[in-house]
Amino acid sequence: QVQLVESGGGSVQAGGSLRLSCAISFYTGDSNCVGWFRQAPGKEREWVASLDTGRGLAYYADSLKGRFTISDNNYKDTVYLRMNSLKPEDSATYYCAAGAVCIATGNGMVYWGKGTLVTISS
Repeated sequence: QVQLVESGGGSVQAGGSLRLSCAISFYTGDSNCVGWFRQAPGKEREWVASLDTGRGLAYYADSLKGRFTISDNNYKDTVYLRMNSLKPEDSATYYCAAGAVCIATGNGMVYWGKGTLVTISS
């Protein structure tokens, strides 16, 4: 069973940056695609970005493209989400997830972390 552990959340002021990390217990074909999702209180879970770790291809939600960057450490055991120019509406619990194939909508994730809280103050 692949395990995912998020870290790096915290509180920052609007305009600031954060880098979230997702530690992956081990690589399998079922965890080739690693993605980030977020969920704010009272709102539905939203796909943020995904990374095909095998091919190095990144996919982003249109609304976040340009401010957020997904990457890995080339060892396939850590995936990052760099978030710049943060806004109060970016406040949410951010979850890391993994699945076999990257789908632009973020569907198909099999493994999930427990999340890390990000709070952006105005």
